[in-house]
Amino acid sequence: MNAPKVSTWARRRARRALLQAVYAWQMTAADLDDLVAQFSDKQLNRADIDYFKSCLQGVLTDVEALDPLFGPYLDRSIGDLDHVERAILRTGVFELKNRLDVPARVVIDEWVELAKSFGAEESFRYVNGVLDRVARDVRGAELEA
Repeated sequence: MNAPKVSTWARRRARRALLQAVYAWQMTAADLDDLVAQFSDKQLNRADIDYFKSCLQGVLTDVEALDPLFGPYLDRSIGDLDHVERAILRTGVFELKNRLDVPARVVIDEWVELAKSFGAEESFRYVNGVLDRVARDVRGAELEA
């Protein structure tokens, strides 16, 4: 039996809300339930809500394991990163590590596009380089195929 078709646009909307939720969490340390409640109808309209919730919970509970995966590829400490870049890298690395149903190139492309929209002027290049190196570490076989 085939897996149900996933809407590219619904996932894109979920990632956009996910970026905003992780950013809010970094700024306020709100708990998961509060964040999900904040991102209810308006932000999640036509988004893949299950994907949003699953990834948000994963990032918040796994952040201690995510940061060391991309930390070695930074030119500064994680704490010195812009809050948007930090949120993008954490969520992108979470997807690379845990959402093997999404191709690595799709993950990288989606988070680079969000960096173009929300990050500093050239941060998308930085995000692309870091996520590409993490992808080689966690999904090297996929990228070589």
